[in-house]
Amino acid sequence: MKRVVTLVGIGLLAISLSTPGMGKKPDSDIMTLMSNQVTNGKSFQSQQIYNQWGCTGKNTSPELKWTNIPKGTKSFAVTMYDPDAPTGSGWWHWVVINIPGNVKSLPLNAGTEGGKNLPKGASMLRNDFGFKGYGGACPPPNAAPHNYHITVYALDIPNLDVNSSASPAMAGFYILQHTLAKAVLTAPTNAR
Repeated sequence: MKRVVTLVGIGLLAISLSTPGMGKKPDSDIMTLMSNQVTNGKSFQSQQIYNQWGCTGKNTSPELKWTNIPKGTKSFAVTMYDPDAPTGSGWWHWVVINIPGNVKSLPLNAGTEGGKNLPKGASMLRNDFGFKGYGGACPPPNAAPHNYHITVYALDIPNLDVNSSASPAMAGFYILQHTLAKAVLTAPTNAR
């Protein structure tokens, strides 16, 4: 079974379960992602904007909470990705893997370098800024708003066997092979 994206209300994006030939599951089965700092479809606050490269935010990762976890979930991964970056391949701002299956949230500033605010067992991979941590939004000057996607993935394995020096794209490959469900918040932001 695959999960299909459904937008519900302001501030969260959910994934609903559907199978060819079957009806949609009730809303109680929809995995959701919520944040006090990020509202789906609204620009990031200065707190989530990068603090270098000409951007003057606080570079603080948002608090995240997820609910309605699918049966069989053994771990989670969280990413923040900008598909609109002028690179030809997008830009990875944050990758957290091996979040234990009993954890249903990340605290404000969990993405601080060094990972001291992460749940035990979780780890971060190098982002496209070049460090292991959260790198906030920072689109180029005069660019149209970029759509930053914060995604939580429910995975069917307890740990991704990904080398700590692996690229975010490599982690993404393994994440997608083990995804039971995902939920997304999108923040279209022009930080300058």
